[in-house]
Amino acid sequence: MKYFRFLLRYNLKIMKMEASTVATAKKSIQEGQAEIRLTSDKVFYNPVQEFNRDLSIAVLSVFTKDYMEEKLTKALKVKKSEKIVHDATGNCINLEIPVTILEALSATGLRSIRYAKEVPNITKIIANDLSEQAVETIKSNIVHNGVEDLIETSHDDACMLMYKHKHPSQRFAAIDLDPYGCPSIFLDSAVQSVQDGGLLLVTATDMAVLAGNSPETCYCKYGAVSLKTKCCHEMALRILLQCIEQHANRYSRYIVPLLSISADFYIRVFVKIYSGAIHCKKTTSKLSMVYHCVGCDNITLQPLGGFKPNPTEKNPQQTKGYLPAAPPVGEYCVHCNQRHHLGGPIWSAPIHDDAFVSRVLTHVQDNPALFGTAKRMRGVLAMVREELPDAPLYYTQDKLFGRVHLETMPMLTMRSAILNAGYKVSYSHAAKLSIKTAAPAQLVWDIIRTWEKTHPVKPAKLESDPVAKYILSQPIKSGVDLSERPDANPISRRDGQLRFQFNPAPHWGPGSRAAVNIGEEKVSKALRNQNKHSSKEKNSGKRDHSPPSDDEVHKKSNIEQTVT
Repeated sequence: MKYFRFLLRYNLKIMKMEASTVATAKKSIQEGQAEIRLTSDKVFYNPVQEFNRDLSIAVLSVFTKDYMEEKLTKALKVKKSEKIVHDATGNCINLEIPVTILEALSATGLRSIRYAKEVPNITKIIANDLSEQAVETIKSNIVHNGVEDLIETSHDDACMLMYKHKHPSQRFAAIDLDPYGCPSIFLDSAVQSVQDGGLLLVTATDMAVLAGNSPETCYCKYGAVSLKTKCCHEMALRILLQCIEQHANRYSRYIVPLLSISADFYIRVFVKIYSGAIHCKKTTSKLSMVYHCVGCDNITLQPLGGFKPNPTEKNPQQTKGYLPAAPPVGEYCVHCNQRHHLGGPIWSAPIHDDAFVSRVLTHVQDNPALFGTAKRMRGVLAMVREELPDAPLYYTQDKLFGRVHLETMPMLTMRSAILNAGYKVSYSHAAKLSIKTAAPAQLVWDIIRTWEKTHPVKPAKLESDPVAKYILSQPIKSGVDLSERPDANPISRRDGQLRFQFNPAPHWGPGSRAAVNIGEEKVSKALRNQNKHSSKEKNSGKRDHSPPSDDEVHKKSNIEQTVT
């Protein structure tokens, strides 16, 4: 009887495994113009990243055109006539400039297939993955989508593959790095194997590290100390940019950021790579250390270097590098009388190219049917275009007023007060309640103190919080005008653009490593881990690693007697 029950249970398990295999084999995903079929749960796919892929396609569509024009212009300058072909009308057209793209971590191959079908001017795409199962899935999906002439598969270590393409004649026009977690281990090989003027697309999903939860780990991975601030998402972008710049500088190369996005649970940067040792010397003027006040959350930047005019007869425009005086803050914060934490270095130069962002936005507006997330893309790109380029990081309204226990001022009133004082202000795409401005912190706190005159804080809260009491007790040194003005409302907000969206589905996040991450099984691991610690507590007491000594037992009994 026992043997019969065992066989029955064994047969049921086999039937479940067969049913699961059939279900997996039938899984197919439609995104954009591509359709992929999944034959294994060990191949990673995350539907959350559709916005990431849509944005990458839009950026590459604009970039490939710019890249070919740039290469053509350069070829004309150096008179490489063999690379120039003339059409019937006599116009120069280029048929010899290859546009090759490497997707170093392809998984299902969905991204490469979409690039092949939706991005113009591409000559070849290499879809690489270290997993043999993933490469087999990619091959079958390439055939299924009919793009065998454009996509070539590769089963290799991503770093080694890029190192094999270091020679200028073998470099890629664009390299896409979308790893699970931190991308820093791929950056050394990536910055060497991309063409001069080529594009590097990098994603990072380890936001807990970049957002200040583990600054020591951030330093190990990115070479910068992260800080736990309200502007942590933009700071994460700037930490990643400085990390790419540091890797590029080792090979006399430097970056030019085109677009930097913080969305959902990840950050994504699009940077051009150029060569030039003379430009690498300017890196110190693009990087800054960050002084973060632990009391009022104020941020002060300390540039690592700078340039000043040094004209000569031969070169009146000549400049000279110098080291700026430090530190920019005193021992205690002038606003709240608290100490500072030191973070960085971060990229303190602009993180977007306004002209490029405008062209990408125009492309999305002209082709909304190409992108499943077109509405969100228009909203985010419109916000990015409105961001102030010369105001690194930002304040958040809830943090400012929460710090002094005040009723929150309307955002339009706050923005109007800054504009009335003669300073520019904008939102950041990284935070809904952000205030990005180059106005001094003294003016920001003066605006809050002025608001407090008509919206006083409860005395009991001030008595229990000496920092808030100190901030509000300081004299108002700036003239503050709280009257609202029409230009305080940005165009993207006025037009009702989708700037910040709610999570569209449950379990919206990075997902588990190497899993399909769709269907009913996508949260099985999360469900298994629920209450696992509480279930352990219900069991018998924990076994001691070693029996307690007589002294420990005696000490414990004395404490219990004292308490009773």
